[in-house]
Amino acid sequence: MSDSMWNGGDLDLGAYLARIGLTGSVRADAATLRAVHRAHVAAFPFENLEIVLGRPVPLEIKALQDKMVARQRGGYCFEQNLLLAAVLERIGFGVTGIGARVRMGSDVVRAVTHMALKVSAAGEDWLCDVGFGGEGLLEPLPFRDGVRERQGEWTFALERAEPDVRVVRTLHADGWFDLYAFGPEERIPADYRVMNHYISTHPRSPFVSRLVVQRTEPGLRRTLVGSVLETARPDGSVRQREVRAEELAEVLSWEFGIELDDEDAETLARVYSSGS
Repeated sequence: MSDSMWNGGDLDLGAYLARIGLTGSVRADAATLRAVHRAHVAAFPFENLEIVLGRPVPLEIKALQDKMVARQRGGYCFEQNLLLAAVLERIGFGVTGIGARVRMGSDVVRAVTHMALKVSAAGEDWLCDVGFGGEGLLEPLPFRDGVRERQGEWTFALERAEPDVRVVRTLHADGWFDLYAFGPEERIPADYRVMNHYISTHPRSPFVSRLVVQRTEPGLRRTLVGSVLETARPDGSVRQREVRAEELAEVLSWEFGIELDDEDAETLARVYSSGS
C-alpha cells in the first residue's frame, strides 16, 4: 500500500485530537493506538442522520473532518473507520482495510457491508473498529485467533471459524454472540465507496428505512433504533422507552451528544413522525 492510501495528509490531526480530548504526544506504538481508539469511541456516536435527512454520505477526509470534528457529529462505519484510518496513517501506523459480513447472532451469510481495520503497532497486529455502534469494541483487539479480552465491563473474542474466516464475538449474559465475520482480503477506499453507496441509498438497507443512533460506554450501551430508545448493561438488563418526535432533538443531545441546528431538528422531527 502507498503512504497516501488513507489520505492522512488531508487531515488536521491537531483538531481531531482536540475533538477526542487526547492531549500529549502521539506516536506509532500500542499505547497511542489504545488511547486514540478509546477516545474516538467515547467522542463520536454511531449515527445515520444524514441518510434519514435525505443527504449523501461523502467519504473524503476533509468532508469527514468537517462533519465529525468541526461540527461535532458522529457517523456510521465507513465514516468512522475511514477517519480513524487517516489518523493512524498520519501518526505512522500501518493500516489495512477489512470488509466484513455482519452476523448479529445470525448464521445467514450476508453481503460484505461493514468496514474494520487491521493495524500494525509494536510488532503486533490489532483489530480496530470504531464504527460498529452499540456492540462495538472500545479498544483495539489483538489480532490473534482465540484471543479474549475484557474492555470495560464488556468481553470480546476473535475466533477462527473456518480456514479463511474470522469471527468477532461479544459475550452476552446468555453466552457468546457473533457480531461479524471477515476473510483475508485487503480492502481499499474504493471498495468502501461502493459499499457506502448501497448502504446509504438502497431501500433494503437498514440505515435508509429508520433512524439508528448508538453509543458504547464501558458499562452501558445506548441505542435509538426507529422510535425505541434502549439502554443495556452487561448483566443483561435492558430498559426501553418510546421517543416522541417532539423530544427527538433533546434525546439526541442528552443521550448521544448530538447537537442539531433548528432547521435539521425540525426536518428530522417531520421525517421521524412520518414513520420513515
